[in-house]
Amino acid sequence: MNVVQYTPIGVIHSPFAEPRGAPIQPVAAKDIRGQVEVYPEYAEGLQDLDGFSHVILLYHLHLSQGYDLLTRPFLEEVRRGVFATRAPRRPNPIGLSVVRLEYVADATLHILDVDIVDGTPLLDIKPYVPMFQNTNEVRVGWLTGRRQEAAAKRADERFVVSEEFPEKSYLTTEPQSVVWAGSAHKRRRWRKFDVWFKKIPLHTSKN
Repeated sequence: MNVVQYTPIGVIHSPFAEPRGAPIQPVAAKDIRGQVEVYPEYAEGLQDLDGFSHVILLYHLHLSQGYDLLTRPFLEEVRRGVFATRAPRRPNPIGLSVVRLEYVADATLHILDVDIVDGTPLLDIKPYVPMFQNTNEVRVGWLTGRRQEAAAKRADERFVVSEEFPEKSYLTTEPQSVVWAGSAHKRRRWRKFDVWFKKIPLHTSKN
């Protein structure tokens, strides 16, 4: 299988230092301000963007680790197929938000309706053009009638660690070590803390 690699073109800034407590969609982030800092080598590509009222931001969900093909989305406790949700823990952790573009200053986009965590790596920007979308008849599946609920919902910690093995992730007596049901040795964000996960051999006694 070929490996696909992307290089961030900038970084997104918002009031949300962590996923917990952040809006789950732009509909829940009305008038929340943020900035998109585009790196200097890509700044020329922003020409003419200020003529659009909304832009599509594609970004890397850098705090998401692993995935579950059946997951509990924020609006339900019933498990749904991950591709029928917008859950952040996905095989390819790519996020998408349609935000309002207030104005462009140098290489910075000033935006509204931001539902993105501060420091998120930006992958791409596209203008939002409704007339290009053939969406006259739209079905929204299990999300039918959930708009108001989504507007009031805030994120919790459900996507910070694997839903499949939550009971196998626990702190040891060593403050920066964790017994983890996986092969990775990596850092994860939990609430306001950076927690290091390290694979530790489990030994069983034979009496």
